[in-house]
Amino acid sequence: MKIAVLGTGYVGLSTGVCLSEIGHSVICIDTDEQKIKSLRQGISPIYEPGLENLLAQNATAGRLLFTTSHREALNGAEIIIIAVGTPQMEDGGADLSYIVQAAKDIAANLVQSSVVVIKSTVPVGTNDFIKEIIDEHCEEKVTFNMVSNPEFLRQGSAVMDTMQPDRIIIGSENKEAAKKVQEMYRPLNVQFILTSIRSAEMIKYASNAFLATKISFINEVANLCGAVGADVKDVATGMGKDKRIGEAFLQPGIGYGGSCFPKDVKALLHTANLNGVHFSLLKETVAINDFQQELLVTKAINRLGDLKGKKVAMLGLAFKPETDDMREAPSIKIARSLTKLGAEVVAYDPVAIDNAKNILRDTIRFASSVREATLDADAVFIVTEWDEFKHLDLETLMNTMSQPIVFDGRNFLEEDQIRACKKIEYYPIGRPAIVIGMNG
Repeated sequence: MKIAVLGTGYVGLSTGVCLSEIGHSVICIDTDEQKIKSLRQGISPIYEPGLENLLAQNATAGRLLFTTSHREALNGAEIIIIAVGTPQMEDGGADLSYIVQAAKDIAANLVQSSVVVIKSTVPVGTNDFIKEIIDEHCEEKVTFNMVSNPEFLRQGSAVMDTMQPDRIIIGSENKEAAKKVQEMYRPLNVQFILTSIRSAEMIKYASNAFLATKISFINEVANLCGAVGADVKDVATGMGKDKRIGEAFLQPGIGYGGSCFPKDVKALLHTANLNGVHFSLLKETVAINDFQQELLVTKAINRLGDLKGKKVAMLGLAFKPETDDMREAPSIKIARSLTKLGAEVVAYDPVAIDNAKNILRDTIRFASSVREATLDADAVFIVTEWDEFKHLDLETLMNTMSQPIVFDGRNFLEEDQIRACKKIEYYPIGRPAIVIGMNG
């Protein structure tokens, strides 16, 4: 099939590259000329394991093209995928300005019948709204049908999630259009779930909101474990073995972040409010997450007292490992809280420093290694669970610090690794602290 993808952000690029990998002819469109130039050179604008190699391979094979011209991309396209951003607005709702513009661009350049697929995360009713826009602005008498096909990609594993999805949701009121999209994905040999358009739109939001709620729930359990002397790791293991609950997303820490969970929870809340539904569970999910992102700072204050003049090393900046994405990363709130309290913050991340600099600028210092960040530090905050940090020589690291104190926001370090140290204070989330060779 010939497929056009509007948008070369995280979802659009991952989708376009993987569809070309399974044999389709794909052309990706973006209005950013510099980005398109880089993509034509085989350079990915985002850090995503495996993506750049597939991009280069399929571009070389001629199955994957990049352009700024909608007319070029849409000419002959059997399926047009909209994968532009829908960022959060101040009231929590989704900003649909990019998707509206995409609809107008399609209308101005569509010259043959096609299936228009919205893969962007959009509020219920958006497909109907976009169809009206295309109908209104279409310059040619062509037939098109709408399909809602939400994505469920995890940053850091987008290629695997695209090539080996749990399921593919296809929402459409037209059976032929739905069948066309099924054929596009057929090489993946995956389960299809066919629904109405509005149900498909809701599935995306409901899925992410549920996972965010599960994270907030285990974080509250962790806080209670800390108060009563239980170990949340044991609790989560015991819970997760129940098939009705499952082990995924039962890892306590400093809250969720990224481009999806924060904005999708708030967007679903916004939709609920507009329709007179009091979704109090989601309000509490957001409140818990806001509290959790401040937890390491609270623990540091409880242990160190006044943080003014203290050096705090932050290990990890990205909202999760295997990505350079800083959107809604807990590290942002943590860094700002520490600096407001007068602490000197020095941060290290294997891939996200450039993006972090655009947000935090000169309010903190950035290190080029773990050792540089932790040298003479009064405390270490583990913020992102990069694999690099698991293999640290912890004993040597503690000896280079002013005070060998670790606040682990991801419960990442192993107990044997900690207990091998001659001198350390280790404070996890919802688990007993470990203090060795110190009076504090």
